[in-house]
Amino acid sequence: KDEATRFAPDLTILDHTGNQREATARAMAGHDIVLTTYGTLRRDALELSEIDFDYVILDEAQTIKNADSAAFKSARALKARHRLALTGTPLENHVGELFTLFEFLNPSMLGRAHKKAGKRQLDASSLAVVGRALRPFLLRRTKQEVIKELPAKTEKTLYCELATDERRLYDELAKHYRASLLGRIAQTGMKRAAFHVLEALLRLRQAACHPGLVDKMRTSESSAKIDTLLAELGSVVAEGHKALVFSQFTSLLAIVRERLTEEGIAFEYLDGQTRDRAGPVSRFQTDPTCPVFLIRLKAGG
Repeated sequence: KDEATRFAPDLTILDHTGNQREATARAMAGHDIVLTTYGTLRRDALELSEIDFDYVILDEAQTIKNADSAAFKSARALKARHRLALTGTPLENHVGELFTLFEFLNPSMLGRAHKKAGKRQLDASSLAVVGRALRPFLLRRTKQEVIKELPAKTEKTLYCELATDERRLYDELAKHYRASLLGRIAQTGMKRAAFHVLEALLRLRQAACHPGLVDKMRTSESSAKIDTLLAELGSVVAEGHKALVFSQFTSLLAIVRERLTEEGIAFEYLDGQTRDRAGPVSRFQTDPTCPVFLIRLKAGG
């Protein structure tokens, strides 16, 4: 909505989400652009499938890659003169995902090939045939093409030495998991123990970030990583810059929030529970007094 207002102010925009969808559904004919989510599309699939659109555009189109999903079936049922799928996600799993996108874009173009492809890996000659068939329908920009237009990237790796108590906790966890996993692997084999191995690695990663991630009673303690982060953010703020802070763990971001509040550093926050995503983004971008944005990695996209 923000981008349309900025670049195409003459177009009328309708937000078809939330609890007022009965009203917005009746108003669709009087608007140039209708915006909705995949979740709303699934819930309102029947009503939306009865409308004749000029264009249907799927952003993050990998969402419909599974031919058995409700998202694919709902998108496939939409009526439109033109269809466009946008995705920055490489098709790494299997060619069936690509065929599913084309079943939405150009129904029946590949016949039942998208169903037969399944998860089967194609040989080089078959892939070449698929590539030639689909190439006229693809507009693609690779990282190599785009990177020439970007400023040089500077990477800086900061190493944090764990304090004595942190090191003791980490070593105790490592010793515990090593003993339990070796016994489990000996009994059931590596394949059946894989989930427990991943859990152990997750707990060790959390312990390396902050003791409070594995023991909630210790969230008020300090940690090498948090101290290093706060020192860096202090420098960023002092120099008049802004910083995005990403983490996989909302519990870690909660600790950072408390420390930033104590330090008197203004910040915005976004995770999977944030409903008003535009508000925090807008404030961070436009408010010079808000230099830090804390974002959960998955929610930030």
